[in-house]
Amino acid sequence: MNISTTIRGLMRQLTLTGFGIASLALAPMLAPMLAGAETADGGAAGKLPDLGGREIVVATENTYRPLQFLDTGGMAVGWEYDAVAEIAKRLNLVVKYENTSWDAMIPAISAGQYDMAMNGITIREDRMEAVDFSTPYMLSEMLMVVRADETRFTDAASFAADPKLLMAAQPGTTPFYIGVYDVLNSTEDDPRILKFETFGAGLAALRAGDVDLALSDSTAAHGYVDASGGALKIIGTPIGAEEFGFIFPKGSDLVAPFDAAIHEMMADGTLSALNRKWFFEAQFEE
Repeated sequence: MNISTTIRGLMRQLTLTGFGIASLALAPMLAPMLAGAETADGGAAGKLPDLGGREIVVATENTYRPLQFLDTGGMAVGWEYDAVAEIAKRLNLVVKYENTSWDAMIPAISAGQYDMAMNGITIREDRMEAVDFSTPYMLSEMLMVVRADETRFTDAASFAADPKLLMAAQPGTTPFYIGVYDVLNSTEDDPRILKFETFGAGLAALRAGDVDLALSDSTAAHGYVDASGGALKIIGTPIGAEEFGFIFPKGSDLVAPFDAAIHEMMADGTLSALNRKWFFEAQFEE
């Protein structure tokens, strides 16, 4: 039996059945077990490699709080920045960041324009054809974000049943595909889905009343709701769960060292500490 697969299955099952927010509760509890299982299955073990001060260029979008975003002073901050900084310290890497749009990110990594990208990227089989993923560093749920005064619908089924209701989505993202196929059971050109270049733009449309729903994984949803000053809320039950990973060009020699560092950070509590910092302690401001 593959112990790692078994534990991942348990994490997914608990998330789907509603036992807490996986990225906040399940991952910190099960991550040390998972790290140990990876080692038992032949994963990274022992001392981390020293990459000799190698410089790498990391692409991001800075629109996905609390993973990566610009604070009120214009500084790029977030869970992923802290995680990559710690990984770089452990592997002896020098990291430079470049901003790019989400729709250009995977093609740019696939073409080798950057060494890595971080953007709360869901691990999916179709994406694995173009890029390599790190081991998952977070498991998150898909949630429904609405205005605080919303009473016309309470879950995905009641939203889908009212043809007057509109959804905001960023094409090419997991929330977009879940909205199309799982919520509306429709096609990607459904006029009830208004397309926006960024999640933040869709959220602004939601607050302005131009759309009625935005889907987001729990990492972003809770951050934006907490920052909304009571203007937004989360309704219904989680629609699904997704694992996040960093992406690299196919065949990158950085994948194995990053995986080893992630496993070590799971085992020693570093990732749990980052979860506490960014999901419980951080105070977001508009």
